[in-house]
Amino acid sequence: MAKSTRKLTIATLGSHCSLQVLKGAKDEGFRTLLVCEKRRLGLYLRFGFVDEIIEVDSLKEVLSEQCRKRLRNTNSVLIPHGTLVSQMKSDEIEKIDIPIFGNKWILRWEADRSLKEKLMREAGLSTPRSVKSKDDINALCIVKLHGAAGGRGYYLAWDRQSFEEGAKKLIDQKTIRSENDLYIQEFIRGVPVYLQYFYSPLTGQLELLGIDRRYESDIDGIGRIPARQQLGAEVEPSYNVIGNIPLVLRESLLDEVYKMGENFVRAAERLVSPGMPGPFCLEGVYDREGKFTTFEFSARIVAGTNLYLDGSPYSGLLYDDPMSMGRRIAREVKIASKKGKLDRIMT
Repeated sequence: MAKSTRKLTIATLGSHCSLQVLKGAKDEGFRTLLVCEKRRLGLYLRFGFVDEIIEVDSLKEVLSEQCRKRLRNTNSVLIPHGTLVSQMKSDEIEKIDIPIFGNKWILRWEADRSLKEKLMREAGLSTPRSVKSKDDINALCIVKLHGAAGGRGYYLAWDRQSFEEGAKKLIDQKTIRSENDLYIQEFIRGVPVYLQYFYSPLTGQLELLGIDRRYESDIDGIGRIPARQQLGAEVEPSYNVIGNIPLVLRESLLDEVYKMGENFVRAAERLVSPGMPGPFCLEGVYDREGKFTTFEFSARIVAGTNLYLDGSPYSGLLYDDPMSMGRRIAREVKIASKKGKLDRIMT
């Protein structure tokens, strides 16, 4: 744990939402460091708020002794995001001996579907029915990969045959090794919505900092093709996330949004100490009655917050300064450092 009074550095991996993390850190007065693959250097060298870059061939080299030594020497705090979760196994993340902002232990619960369901149920969230076997599919379902796949490899199935056809394509593409690598979930119709929260253990307050929805290829593009051409072309939908779209909810829905977030924080504290400090996202669907069904959570910053580098309609209600999620993380680190409470926000 970084308890040194020497000036801290905010570090992250060069992907996902690293630009807003480091820009927010610079806005709060921190030195910044990026662990970056050599093939991506051209992008990140464009931005003056990146103070130092550790060049690697693969982001997994953050686990190497050489990289960890440089992070220790700069007194770095590592900000986890989706790339860390997707590229590394849970036990690898848990063995990182550089201070990680938030709770690195809860990232295992994000990556494991059974643990994820357990935590969402403990929080009292409404969740889709999980389907235990392909033989139990009797209605429209969505088939997913484990972990932070960004929608890649997801497909729809409505019976055993359609499940097996989709699984075979993924096996042939070497995306999965077997059908056992897939997770089947009831498909919920409605508007997909992603609720971006920040919980501060320093104040005990939950903040809603933004809301987005994802634009996914090819499922969102299919609607632009007339029905006759869709049938003739036999278009196969996919759910790879391409970008994010800002969203403002009806104000009457906001009270329940806060309650869901608060219930999730309390459930995390009970099940996986020290709980859910920092950013997280509840991901789900609003149906025609305005009921929210949570199908996922992300226990760290999500890429949808990239929309709000200057703040969102919701962060504007809480802060007079432009407040991105990246800047909110940096501000929490700064406050905790001044109060000698870094152990409350890092693992």
